[in-house]
Amino acid sequence: MTSDPGENDIPKRVIATDAAIDLIRTLRDQHGPVMFHQSGGCCDGSSPMCYADGDFRTGAQDILLGEIDGCPFYMGKAQFEYWRHTQLIIDVIDGRGGMFSLEGPEGKRFLTRSRVFGDAEWQRLSDYEKTAATSIPVDE
Repeated sequence: MTSDPGENDIPKRVIATDAAIDLIRTLRDQHGPVMFHQSGGCCDGSSPMCYADGDFRTGAQDILLGEIDGCPFYMGKAQFEYWRHTQLIIDVIDGRGGMFSLEGPEGKRFLTRSRVFGDAEWQRLSDYEKTAATSIPVDE
């Protein structure tokens, strides 16, 4: 065993609850591959939105935070600046979500919960992102 933290020791920026993963799998069965985007805009834009892969175009101002159950999760760069020190926890609750998000007809909506990274987690994550080829803007 080495003393160097492995990639498995790097905290993930985005994770999902079991309920969210179940819904993602249902949506994938219905729509094929899906992806997520959270822009930070008003109303629906501040919720995680689920799209069929290719139905939402990401651009230079979008950051790939990671994957949840194999589905890419992007966030707008401006929104990321507010959330950079937190781990996003994608959950699902009853109710109607964004009108363009795939889960609407299921009577469910995705919801972002969060927690602040602990000091040791933040240090490992920061060190990793400074050396890895990620789309995450690095704090200097």
